[in-house]
Amino acid sequence: MRWDGQSARADDGALPGLARLGFVRSVRTPEFDAITFHEVLCKSALNKVPNAAMLPFRYTVNGYRGCSHACRYCFARPTHEYLDFDPGADFDTQVVVKTNVAEVLSRELRRPSWTRETVALGTNTDPYQRAEGRYRLMPGILNALAESGTPYSILTKGTLVRRDLPLIAAAEQDGPGASVSISLAVVDPELQRDLEPGTPAPQARLALISAIRDAGLDCHVMVAPVLPGLTDSPEHLEALLRAIADAGATSATVFGLHLRGATRDWFMAWLQRAHPELVFRYRSLYRRGAYLPPEYRDKLRARVAPLLTRYRLTGRGPMARAGAVSSEVTAPAHPTLF
Repeated sequence: MRWDGQSARADDGALPGLARLGFVRSVRTPEFDAITFHEVLCKSALNKVPNAAMLPFRYTVNGYRGCSHACRYCFARPTHEYLDFDPGADFDTQVVVKTNVAEVLSRELRRPSWTRETVALGTNTDPYQRAEGRYRLMPGILNALAESGTPYSILTKGTLVRRDLPLIAAAEQDGPGASVSISLAVVDPELQRDLEPGTPAPQARLALISAIRDAGLDCHVMVAPVLPGLTDSPEHLEALLRAIADAGATSATVFGLHLRGATRDWFMAWLQRAHPELVFRYRSLYRRGAYLPPEYRDKLRARVAPLLTRYRLTGRGPMARAGAVSSEVTAPAHPTLF
């Protein structure tokens, strides 16, 4: 990127990507080593999902773009290209922060045209990544949704959501309705550290599931993505689903890895370094596109279904209650949600 002319008034010639989002300043601090925060003033907070996306919600809110969780497989990586960042290392270390998102959202939710449809949080990048500890965007977002009578769902890997459990529980019990889901797909700590280096450890997320249940909330778990040859064995899936059930989860959804756009190259480069013996298999599985072939998905479904039943994880999660998720789903057709 070109950094000359950095100011709130910088035009597209100076900041071709961030200027589109109302760039204010870039910040680096010692407690966030190697991460740069780019603070912007957004013009809108509610994002309408394209009709072609085939998702069970029509609106999302994302306070951040880019994610320090650095998951090798993250489907949102290509969205960073829109900002003239690369979808690899930049996605992990160049985090865009919409500092006024709660204020803008509150204004949008007061419009007479707003019909209080469910809003999904965490569809593009994690709302409780480490940046949230510094910027505290989520309390304002959750309060704006609750005060407007708008139900919402949260999907996160971040244990920082513990801080906001009282707000979420109040919205679910006495307000418009709220739900929280945890993403956990790897139970092996060593693999997790290599595959998702910026995320809380599996045990920390299992403890978070218990904390969510202690707060009086249901807890759905997204076991996604399942990685062929790494996390799809009967032993790994059983150990993971048993641990999830023991932690108190009420339901789970399991689906396999998809590799779209620039994410494919980034993931395959990691696979070549970490597990070169699997490269040929992945090239064969994904030779026809971004998704696993139907026969693999059928085998995964057959492997998972009895485990979900055995561990009583077949309840309907928050997205299923919206009418579109089963115990095994394919990837969304349009995962690029800003």
